[in-house]
Amino acid sequence: MEFRTIVDIPKPAFEIQPCEEVLFVGSCFADEIGQRFRDNGFPVTINPFGVMYNPASILHTIEKYEGNPHIVFLTLGTNHIYRLKETGEIVDNCEKRPQNLFQEELLSVDECVTYLQKAMDVLRQRNPEVKVVLTVSPIRYRKYGYHGSQLSKATLLLAANTVVSNSVDDTCAYFPSYEILMDELRDYRFYASDMLHPSAQAVDYIWEQLVETCFSAEAKAFLDEWKPLRQALAHKPFHPESPEYQAFMDKTMLKLSELRKKYSNFAL
Repeated sequence: MEFRTIVDIPKPAFEIQPCEEVLFVGSCFADEIGQRFRDNGFPVTINPFGVMYNPASILHTIEKYEGNPHIVFLTLGTNHIYRLKETGEIVDNCEKRPQNLFQEELLSVDECVTYLQKAMDVLRQRNPEVKVVLTVSPIRYRKYGYHGSQLSKATLLLAANTVVSNSVDDTCAYFPSYEILMDELRDYRFYASDMLHPSAQAVDYIWEQLVETCFSAEAKAFLDEWKPLRQALAHKPFHPESPEYQAFMDKTMLKLSELRKKYSNFAL
């Protein structure tokens, strides 16, 4: 008997390889998943110009970023934007300036698609081999009202689906972070104390599903090699000065050195 619904996660046409350079741009959920990559030795850049919630601001980051990542995650948070009345420009951060200086607007599905497609075009101009993963953040926005938050997520889901469907070279995929939390982990024990953000346990589960569906066999083997070393390095001994612990650490550091030689981009 099944007591929960399992989200079907299609495998993308591409796979994430060991220690590939990854860029995360988007909502604060990008910080959460990006940190899982960083903790596991991937060379990662996370929101280099701050958290970006909407597709227009995500495009702004991509236009300014000068790196050349192999994999890019775009984590969509909302379709709400803020336009500076004086200039008409969409701002990425209101910088605590008075609210009356800005006009809040909602991006349509087509507008979201346009901004996301432009971001992908910029990335591909720099690196034709880049792979892009779109995902919708499962974090709900109380300030829009829960109905408004759902409408915003629906707009982003439709936009992401359109962008992936329009991708003819299989270099763009969708990962269902939003669906996993809403439909598979639909219990408040998987939320943080604010009942809006996913708990660490929920993020770990989403990370595990991402590894299972998007990582190559080689990348999974790398994680298996790294896991015991990571645990050893995090161990807090009662007697760090003891010969036994010193021998343990010497052995651990030797294995770490061998791992760095095997994976040249290993970032720890």
